[in-house]
Amino acid sequence: MVLSNNKSSLVGLLLFAAFFIQYFFNVEWGWLYQLQQGEMYKRWSGLLVAVLITFQWLLSLVRTKRRLVKYAMSMQNIHKWLGALSPIIFYIHSMHMGYGYLLLLSYIFFTNTILGYLNLDVIKNNSEALFKGWMISHVALSLIITILMLFHIVMVFYYK
Repeated sequence: MVLSNNKSSLVGLLLFAAFFIQYFFNVEWGWLYQLQQGEMYKRWSGLLVAVLITFQWLLSLVRTKRRLVKYAMSMQNIHKWLGALSPIIFYIHSMHMGYGYLLLLSYIFFTNTILGYLNLDVIKNNSEALFKGWMISHVALSLIITILMLFHIVMVFYYK
C-alpha cells in the first residue's frame, strides 16, 4: 500500500481519523454546535453536502460520455480531493452521526469514503477482479448514499 504518492488519500484518512476522534471523545466547538441547531444553517450546510455528493457523480458522467472522456483524469483528481475533504463537509453539517436511517447514512458515507481512500492507486494491484469488485462496491455504496440523502431531504422538508 502506497500512501505517500496519494496525497488525497493521506489527507482523507487524517480527516476521517480527526472526525472520529472528535466524535468518540465528544469534542465540540460550541459556536459550530450552536449554528448546527438553527434551521437555516442545517438547510444551507445540508445543501453543501448534497452538492458534494451530486458533484461526485460527475466523474461517472465524464467517464461515460465520449466527448468528455478527455477530462476524466483531471475529474478523477478533483473527485479524489473532494472525497478527501468530505469529512470536513460532513462535520460542518453535523458533528454527530444521527440515529436510525441517519446513522445508517453516516456509516455508509464513511465506509464509502474509506473505500475511496483505499483505491487501486493506493493498493497497487492490477487485478481486474479486484478493480471490478472495488468499483461495483464504491458505485453501489454511492448509489445508496444518494438515495438515503434524497430520502433525508424529503423527510426534512416534509416534517418542517
